[in-house]
Amino acid sequence: MAAIEEEIKSEFKNDYHKAFVNILYTANWLSNLHTNALKPYKISTQQFNILRILRGGKSWMAMTDVKSRMVEKSPNTTRLADKLLQQKYLERKRSVKDRRVVFVRISQKGLALLTEIDATWELLKPGLMLDGISEKEVLKLSEYLDQLRNSNIPE
Repeated sequence: MAAIEEEIKSEFKNDYHKAFVNILYTANWLSNLHTNALKPYKISTQQFNILRILRGGKSWMAMTDVKSRMVEKSPNTTRLADKLLQQKYLERKRSVKDRRVVFVRISQKGLALLTEIDATWELLKPGLMLDGISEKEVLKLSEYLDQLRNSNIPE
């Protein structure tokens, strides 16, 4: 892949502008790769994220907790979970104490799907997505991204 200036055929006001556009462009590029890699499994990136959260949770989780942990925040988490429920990738129940609270957990079929994706999904193989970047550089990149998110930028 070429430098960002060549990719979008544009010039930048300064290095901060260039970095900002480069982050957005790269995030979209990664998102497209992620989406395309999940197409054979007939789930979206957000549904994949829900399943991974539930697998990590190991038990029943409140939908509000699942939503708070999502990489890509979505106002329609319930609708996404409904689709996973229809595909039998998760189970759902309401709280006995408060009927407004909904709990979900990954099903055996959902675990099997994630196991299949883990075994075959090229994007998860170490170094593939970040080929050409050393482990030390990958750690530094993560530190920079954390620093950026924790800066005083108004939301």
